Amino acid sequence: MNYLNPRVQQILFVFFLFLFSITTISAQQSFGSIKGTITTSDGEKAEDVYLNLKNSKYATTSNEYGAFELNRVKSGSYTLQISLAGYEKLTQEIIVTENQVTTLQLQLTVSNKQLKEVVITSNKGKAFPKQSTYVSKMPLKNIENPQVYNVVSSEIMKEQAITNYEDALKNVPGIQKLWESTGRGGDGGSYYTLRGFEVQANVVNGLPGLTNGSLDPANIERIEVIKGPSGTLFGSSLVSYGGLINTVTKKPFVGFAGEVSYTSGSFGLNRVTADVNTALDDNDNILFRINTSYQTENSFQDAGFRTALFVAPSLSYKVNDKLSFLINTEFMQEEKTTPSMLFLGRDQQLQFANLGELNYNTDLSFYSNDLSIKNPRFSLQAQMNYKISDQWTSQTVLSRGSSKSNGYYSYIYDNEDGKGDFAFWISDQQSQTSTTDIQQNFVGDFKIGNLRNRIVAGLDYFERNVTYAGSGYAKLYNITAQGEVRQFDPLAPNYLTRTSVDNVLSKEAAQNFNQQDATYSAYASDVLNITPTLLAMASLRVDYFDTKGDIKNDKDDYTQTALSPKFGLLYQPIEDKLAVFANYMNGFRNVAPGSTTDANGDIQPKTFEPEHANQLEFGVKANLLSDKLNATVSFYDINVANLVVSSNTFTVQGGESRSKGFELDLNAAPIKGLSIIAGYSYNDSKITKGNDGDVWLENGKRPFWAGPKNLINLWATYKFDSGTLEGFGLGFGGNYASENAILDSPKTGKFVLPEYTVVNSSVFYSSTKFRVALNLNNMANKDYFNGGWSTVNPQKPRNLVASFSYKF
Repeated sequence: MNYLNPRVQQILFVFFLFLFSITTISAQQSFGSIKGTITTSDGEKAEDVYLNLKNSKYATTSNEYGAFELNRVKSGSYTLQISLAGYEKLTQEIIVTENQVTTLQLQLTVSNKQLKEVVITSNKGKAFPKQSTYVSKMPLKNIENPQVYNVVSSEIMKEQAITNYEDALKNVPGIQKLWESTGRGGDGGSYYTLRGFEVQANVVNGLPGLTNGSLDPANIERIEVIKGPSGTLFGSSLVSYGGLINTVTKKPFVGFAGEVSYTSGSFGLNRVTADVNTALDDNDNILFRINTSYQTENSFQDAGFRTALFVAPSLSYKVNDKLSFLINTEFMQEEKTTPSMLFLGRDQQLQFANLGELNYNTDLSFYSNDLSIKNPRFSLQAQMNYKISDQWTSQTVLSRGSSKSNGYYSYIYDNEDGKGDFAFWISDQQSQTSTTDIQQNFVGDFKIGNLRNRIVAGLDYFERNVTYAGSGYAKLYNITAQGEVRQFDPLAPNYLTRTSVDNVLSKEAAQNFNQQDATYSAYASDVLNITPTLLAMASLRVDYFDTKGDIKNDKDDYTQTALSPKFGLLYQPIEDKLAVFANYMNGFRNVAPGSTTDANGDIQPKTFEPEHANQLEFGVKANLLSDKLNATVSFYDINVANLVVSSNTFTVQGGESRSKGFELDLNAAPIKGLSIIAGYSYNDSKITKGNDGDVWLENGKRPFWAGPKNLINLWATYKFDSGTLEGFGLGFGGNYASENAILDSPKTGKFVLPEYTVVNSSVFYSSTKFRVALNLNNMANKDYFNGGWSTVNPQKPRNLVASFSYKF
């Protein structure tokens, strides 16, 4: 895109002037820095320990390897306090020298009396850290944030021996997988439902991370599920009305450390991972970390496989106390077969009223390992941080991504012919999605009078380019849910081989298109401390969306401008312990032009306004009992307006939907060694203004992508810390989902996937250096299904996973 709308140019120009007018340069100061590591008396890395310099603003927490760092500290003498919430403080006198690094190697040794009183607490077993720099695009504690979010930590994923991204999200209330990655071009990543709306995991470190394939857990520090329409800070191209899924990757840190692991399990699972971190210079200014994995796995059915090689190097460079750079990259080579699922008919009365009538033989994949699809992916994120002053920081970010689909993609769709069979459709995909994102953010933390302001203001340019040069879709043959193949011509049958499929596809017209769109955005958000315990948040975004559609067709070009506000209010009756909050949030979606008829009955082009979702939410956040109890309870109500609905052969705007519900997220460590995460969600979604007979927007019905109304998640671990069983531990938990209506319309009838409960368990031994674990998933061998948009997607039966990891 080589031009900007004049109005947008004016907005951006004024916005830039505003940013620079509020940015002040601090007086010349003399600074040094402090870095080091903290271990416990038994040599364990002390994670998430709070450190601060007494009577100053300087504070930080140690990471998973016990490493910490404080930059731009004024030279002088300080008392370093190591604060273990709710217990006695440990202190050490230090001297910070101008332009020098003070390096500390701290070991937390305590007397017998202190051993009874001081407990080193970590983030292990908890669902989310105390603050995130991504949810609000600024450092903000969860107890200060009027928005709801949940986090799945890398530690939880390790405890559950998770080898795929989808299973990690089972630890989050209110989200459910609809179907796993298909690999197809454009949107081949896994689909989920979140607060009643479809969503994909396409945000990485707060930036675009689109993929046509699967995501690998090897480079994941944590997964943040940010609830509610979040268009204000993240735009329209990446988010759902129910929220977004942000993957936070692992970053380099001070010190040398690493971990290697091997996992083996049912259905031919073999997985090797490695994580190595080191400094590349003597002053620890250049840090390097690499995460890698190799995985092979077969389907639980008679055919199907997945093989993936993943490499993620990252580099950080600290030029001085003001300027630093961070580069994250990911390379994925993935090959797999299309997962098995059936699409029920959406155009007339169903052939099958329930699963019993469908009689789905889930031991069969209806597929062949000869017909695979490759999904190579590359991403790069480069970030420059500059400390303008003690109050202001500049962040400049460039993100590039490429995701491809090369190979065979198929789906099995109901013929709706009364014969109880499905058509096997297949295509040869040659697709690539490329993205570019450039952001400039200014983050401030300053006072006006006695009022503390934490501000982020930024500009965002996002461009997406989708190319497709594959075949059209062709029917190979018909097939029943029991696996009976019904050939179109018994004298010239088709088979699940490349030769046979290529011959069928050669008779179909090839497809070739190139779709481009771009978004230009400006946004600002302010978190204002009216008092130390009363906070208000106000945010606003303007988006200018410009699409060329298919670049060969000028008639599908269009532009749209949207405003997205966000407000929040939070009060802490007990500071940093208990908060009540309320928020209003907005999300939007750009709508392509359609067609209508004029007074003479002639067809005319029709433009539409962007769809808008508005959420009202209120709830309570608690961080009690010395960080042993962390909980969030919230009620939300999301209304979507300006939905485009079909009217005879044309489209009109004016549809509406509503999604309201309740969520509970609980994280507890009631006794030493025991950790519990649990969640419950209830969602009531309904099309409040639609068209009768329109299965997509059936008036008064629950959307067929909304998933189950009730979801429960639970995971508990207990580790023995003394006696004969010291180091051994047990894990237990699972998921419950209520029934899921994947079709409900007078036009089709109703088809319901039954409720299910899946129970998982683990036994493990963990020491300072290594961990051995055995996980048994779906213990009762439950036959269960996920689905959405009329799909029936069978899930894994009972499976066993053994893992071994070694730290160095």
